[in-house]
Amino acid sequence: MRGYFVLPLTFMILLSSSSLYGADVSGRVSFSGIAPEPQKIDMKTDSTCVKLHSKPVFNEEVAVNSNGTLKNVFVYVKEGLEGQTFEIPKQPAELVQEGCMYTPRVFGVQTGQPIQMINKDATLHNIRAKATAQKEFNLGMPMQGMKLKKQFAKTEVMVPFKCDVHPWMKAYAGVLPHPFYAVTDDTGSFRLSGLPAGEYTLEAWHEKFGTQTLKLSVQEGADPSPVDFQFTAA
Repeated sequence: MRGYFVLPLTFMILLSSSSLYGADVSGRVSFSGIAPEPQKIDMKTDSTCVKLHSKPVFNEEVAVNSNGTLKNVFVYVKEGLEGQTFEIPKQPAELVQEGCMYTPRVFGVQTGQPIQMINKDATLHNIRAKATAQKEFNLGMPMQGMKLKKQFAKTEVMVPFKCDVHPWMKAYAGVLPHPFYAVTDDTGSFRLSGLPAGEYTLEAWHEKFGTQTLKLSVQEGADPSPVDFQFTAA
């Protein structure tokens, strides 16, 4: 974290639902300052990995979009849904090993929801989930096309994933008891759909720049306004 700082950002934004199903809260995560230069990944320890790429591959720790926003920021409701229960999705979240990289880099999953891990490469991978709120796991996946499933029982933001065979491979999972989370895309945008009326704290998490929070009031009967976070590096 040397050379970086995060500006505090806590303010109130009024959002309201135009339906009985709650608000669709949208927004984006902006970035200012000097972004670190992307570092080229050296895959020469595994010739199979090298052959899978015709161009250089770069570290995805900080992905600044062309419009001055940040990709791979996990945005979620941190407070305000206590005591409520939500249906656990039967559809698994996916973590794919392809090109000797994890896809997606950042993702969300509900407690109890299965995570399907897939090896699409013709080389050995392993997935080590370095959880702290629950038991971590470490699974070898030596065969192309191999699939394994796991799930987390407790809330944890974030759970780091790594491959011990290929140390540049990293991913992060936000584990929550509710479905109100999103990851910013290549326009820096996110959307939380159907958030019920209430008072909330939203948090935006980035693997390099830490977290930002803001207060959010969702009421019925009015149109939502955009929610903006901003991270700054020096």
